[in-house]
Amino acid sequence: MTEFLDQAIIGVGVAAVLVTIPALAELLLVTSGAFRPRSRSAKVPRDGFRLAAVVPAHNEEVLVGGCVASILRSAKAGAACDVVVVADNCTDDTAARASAAGARVLVREDTQRRGKGYALRFAFDQLMDDGFDAFLIVDADSTVSINLLQEIASTLSSGADAVQARYRVAGPLDALRTRLVDVALLAFNVLRPRGRDGWGLSAGITGNGFALSRRTLCDVPYTAESIVEDLEYHLLLAGQGKKVCFADRATVYGVMPEGREAQSSQRARWEGGRLRVAREWVPKLVTQLRRGRLAAAEPILELLTLPLAYLALLALVLCILPYPFFRWYGTAVLATLLIHVLSAAAVGGTFLKSFLSLISAPFYIAWKTTTLLAVVRSSGRKTEWVRTQRKTGAI
Repeated sequence: MTEFLDQAIIGVGVAAVLVTIPALAELLLVTSGAFRPRSRSAKVPRDGFRLAAVVPAHNEEVLVGGCVASILRSAKAGAACDVVVVADNCTDDTAARASAAGARVLVREDTQRRGKGYALRFAFDQLMDDGFDAFLIVDADSTVSINLLQEIASTLSSGADAVQARYRVAGPLDALRTRLVDVALLAFNVLRPRGRDGWGLSAGITGNGFALSRRTLCDVPYTAESIVEDLEYHLLLAGQGKKVCFADRATVYGVMPEGREAQSSQRARWEGGRLRVAREWVPKLVTQLRRGRLAAAEPILELLTLPLAYLALLALVLCILPYPFFRWYGTAVLATLLIHVLSAAAVGGTFLKSFLSLISAPFYIAWKTTTLLAVVRSSGRKTEWVRTQRKTGAI
């Protein structure tokens, strides 16, 4: 019985080590890259440079007007652009509110094909013949920094295939859970793309505040359709040798879901979508890597990296196993996680508040474990575009 128990413990430890190795490598890579010196000469957009800000919206009558107004303010301060709202299968006044705020509105009705990816493809198909040089995508629940359009236009004018801005949480960060979510998003949406960019890799697309040149869309049509269509499309871009640059000085601010249930539902859909994409794409990327395409290595590590809360839980399990190697390795994973999180807080300019919020990390990890079953369920189906209840006073 004792021998069987020892073998079971060793099996658990080996499995936890194998699952966390890709994450450990990815976190070390992006954390170190985030602090590498980088120089990218800004270029004034050429005369006549035309930028379209595309805002996909599904039942966003409350927030879409503020989003459009924010983009127009950024346009006045920098590069001019046309704001185009895609009112996708809306049953409210999204179209009217967007038009009143100064946007051009494209209405899409297709109950069979529902989702942000479909809405974006619809918009690109409509706009490609209008002579735009590039397309910026901003979610309808977001506001943008005053310099966003200038930074995007400058980077694209310098020859970039695509650009991703910082993506942050909007509104006050009063609740401890909200601050922890903000730290997690800082790690995912700021530190990691900054780190990849620092090593000269493609920064990735986080789904909000990214821009594509006309040439890129012609070469790689927007065919991504999953709930994580941004991740899927970035993999398509990388497969064609396209690189996403990181606009570290510009930011989009998205509104957080309102309430614990809404947050759990949204995270389960997103993480389930990532799990589904990982199952489909890791074998493809491994094949590319075997054929000598070294650029496929980092996307593999990214897809195999578990959410931070699950990594912390596995590391804690390793730390309590009665074997020195597992304890040493679990401690190393926890230390890497701590450095990664604190580095994210540092680049986000919220170090002190974020550090203090870590006292509630055990409760956050416990909350995340309650969503695990929903994540697995979500990964097994094609999730539709669902509007999550949000804090409407944030913008």
